[in-house]
Formats: sequence, structure tokens, C-alpha cells
Amino acid sequence: MSGFARDTRALLVFNPKATATTPRMRDVLTRALGSELKVDVAETTHQHHATELAQQAAANGIEYVVVLGGDGTVNEVVNGLVHSDTVLAIVPAGSGNVFARALGMSASPIEATGEVIDAIRGDRRRTVNLGRADDRYFTFAAGLGVDAEIVHRVERQRHSGRQASPGRYFRTAVLHYVLGTDRRRAAVTLDVPGSEPVDGLFNGIVANGSPWTYFGERPVHATPGASFEGDLDLFALRRMTVTGGYRISRQFFMETEQIRSRSVLALHDVPEFTLRTDRPMAAQVDGDYIGERTSVTYRSVRQALTVVA
Repeated sequence: MSGFARDTRALLVFNPKATATTPRMRDVLTRALGSELKVDVAETTHQHHATELAQQAAANGIEYVVVLGGDGTVNEVVNGLVHSDTVLAIVPAGSGNVFARALGMSASPIEATGEVIDAIRGDRRRTVNLGRADDRYFTFAAGLGVDAEIVHRVERQRHSGRQASPGRYFRTAVLHYVLGTDRRRAAVTLDVPGSEPVDGLFNGIVANGSPWTYFGERPVHATPGASFEGDLDLFALRRMTVTGGYRISRQFFMETEQIRSRSVLALHDVPEFTLRTDRPMAAQVDGDYIGERTSVTYRSVRQALTVVA
């Protein structure tokens, strides 16, 4: 389906636990969308519920699924919309909102609502590639090792009632890197089809686009060349020292420069590779901890998702 008409159907998926989500915000968005579309509203109640809702919407021929929530809810919806005709729209309401912001959306839910409505009115959309970590699709990044361990630690703090602010991520990252990481024994091996294995790695950040994340308003670029139109990029550490980590982290804020360090292994536009480990290590997709793994295969999935633009 394509084009815009007043009887175009949309499903608003609402995560009541998202950082910036309130009943009033949901009601405002519902009324705004309802002036242009026939809108149904569904509130998520359990893990992977958003995937189920998105799959049902696609099966029922609903043209738009609008997500009011953070990267975790967006990821679940994406996993229900892959290779469907249903178009994704995002009104960011989480602590990171990386995918929405990387697509050029405002971080403000109010401003993003206006952007979504304007895009729907103008039938503006784009098709992007996704990444896949084993059987889980991701939009902007996945990881194995240090970054996933930091995500897991922050998630545990959130479950204890603490807010997932940029400052909390920064403090957790520094403390974990310095005190909580085995910086002597590299556990990760990279396997790229047709190439010799590369061992002696400490982690893997897998990017489907750039930036990798945001520190407040500032984009953080672990793989500056990654894009939603290309295959996957990889950033991995060969060495983990405190001084080396400091130098590399400074380069994360330089948008146009590739990370330069003998401690870094970087790959660009690779369609498939596997990271395997000699001990279980934390894994994450789109900023959600998914447990420990000893092997993950990452693949680029081309032309997998249509989004408003």
C-alpha cells in the first residue's frame, strides 16, 4: 500500500514504562494522529508484546505502526514488521532514542509528533537495512562484551528505581571498564566467511548505522562509516588499557574520522560474520541486554524495513 487517505489505518503502540511516556502524552498523540488517520491504540503489557502487536498489524494490512516509546519498544516492533508492507513511525519517549534520532527525528516527543504527521501527509518514507544477531533483528547496533555488560549493569540499576541518564551510563562505563573488566585475557574470536579467524579480541560493537549512541545531545561514533543503506560495521578492541581506552573514547565524538588506534580492529560494510568466545559474555541488541552468549552470528538484512522520513 502507498499514498495517504483519511481512512488510512494506523496502530499506536504505547509503552507505559518508557522514560518520557505519560497518559497525557499518549492522549495528545492519539488525538493528533486521529485528525489524519483511523487510529487504534495498544498498550504493551509484557516482554515481546510489541512484536506480537506489530505482526498482527502487518497481517491485518494496517499501513502504519506508530511507536511511542524508547529503543527497546522500537526494536520489538521492528522484529514484527520485517519485510512487511507496514510502515514504522517513531515518537521517541525513552532515555536514548538512538534509532529515531539517527533517522533525523527530533528527540522531543511533541516535535517528533509533528514530524511524523507531516511525513504521513506527504507520504514520505524510506527503506533501510537491518542487522540480525542470530534470530533477533536490530536497527542501529548490537554488541558482545564490554558495552553489553554496561547495558546490563544499567538495566539492573533501572530495575532498582534509578533513572538511566547519560551521567549514569558514563559513570557505569568508567567503573566497569577500569574495575569490572578482565583486561588481560582476550576471549573473542572473529570469523568472517572466506577469511582466516582473528582471535585476541576483547569485545565486538556491531553497527548497522551511525551514531552508535548519544551522550546527551552529542552523538557517539564507534563506526563513523556505518549507514542504514550499507552492510554491517564492526569495532573491536585488541587491547584494553586505561590510557588507550581514554584516547579511543575521545575519538568517539569525532563524526568524520575513522577510529585510529593499533588497539582497534575495524571492519566496514561486511554482510556476515560471527563472534565466538571462550567463556559466556553479555550480549545486547539496540541497547537491550539479551543474556550471555558464547557465539553470535551477525548478518545484514537488506531493504528490510520501511520507515516514515
